[in-house]
Amino acid sequence: MRCSVRGVGPCTPPACRTGEAANPWHAVQFSNCCRFLRTRFTELSGRYDSGVLLVLYQQLDALSLPGITAVVKRYGVCCWNKSANLEVGMGEQTPRYHRIADDLRGQIERGELEPGQQLKTEFELVEQYAASRNTVRLALRRLTDEGLIIAGQGRGSFVRRRLTPAVWDWSVLESRGRHRSASNGDQWASIVAESGRQPRQEVKVSIRRPPADVAQKLRLDPETELTVVRERVRIVDQDPYALADSYFPEELVRGTPLMLPEDVAAPGGVLASIGLVQVRYEDEITVRMPTRTETEKLSLPSATPVAVHSRTGYDKDDRPLRVMITILPGDRHVIRYDVAAD
Repeated sequence: MRCSVRGVGPCTPPACRTGEAANPWHAVQFSNCCRFLRTRFTELSGRYDSGVLLVLYQQLDALSLPGITAVVKRYGVCCWNKSANLEVGMGEQTPRYHRIADDLRGQIERGELEPGQQLKTEFELVEQYAASRNTVRLALRRLTDEGLIIAGQGRGSFVRRRLTPAVWDWSVLESRGRHRSASNGDQWASIVAESGRQPRQEVKVSIRRPPADVAQKLRLDPETELTVVRERVRIVDQDPYALADSYFPEELVRGTPLMLPEDVAAPGGVLASIGLVQVRYEDEITVRMPTRTETEKLSLPSATPVAVHSRTGYDKDDRPLRVMITILPGDRHVIRYDVAAD
């Protein structure tokens, strides 16, 4: 096998692998190869974005020829730093795109760039900061990952609009004593309405086999038993705020209002109104990134984590009556607890 570098000509693998030569001809070829690489990296650093350099560096480094790799690393890294506009300080390197992101972040925090306002175009930012387009894109990506801006498809970047958080006291969440009237809907809708905001729920009802984790909590056989599933998109002031899916053993709620594909409510809860009283709850809370479906239903900007609240309700005989799984986006909810310390 023979290897070659464009513009230099072929050299034998043994010479490249060792960085030494088996004969004088190999020594000349290796020297020419190194000289060519130094020249090309220097030229590229002045003509291309750092992304192009990185690809070239990775391709050459993948050859696994230590003699050549040493030259690639020495000169490639220097040119990479130059192209990426790194500011070298005492013992540290501050990427140029960090400084651009810091400046834009400051404008957002000071209110100079308001929620919903469009940022300058990439071209305008390139001119303003005298930076490459790739460097500007890295800065914008950093702000997107921090949840400060959102990118509109083909429309540029915008300062992310902040939703007013919904505040929940989970110490008394679903307490029957706090839900004595159904005039404003279920307890969730009542709490939202009491805060002076407008609640609404989009409801879908189906009968299907439960997922394995839900079946386990309801003590059902996922292969043979069915659940009634109420899927709700919970909307506050026209914005989707949460997803809430409730699973009921089908044999318990057959023929009840819980089968209706609409928003239903009763004082103290619909289950209690049909004689299925929940006397205790068991909660589990996890935090993760949303699925694609959750992102679409909740209109979530990128980099928005969600809390998953799973609640299982039991009757006085410790029989599970319901599993409710609520998806709560982290940018629009505040959860509070009042816990006794005795």
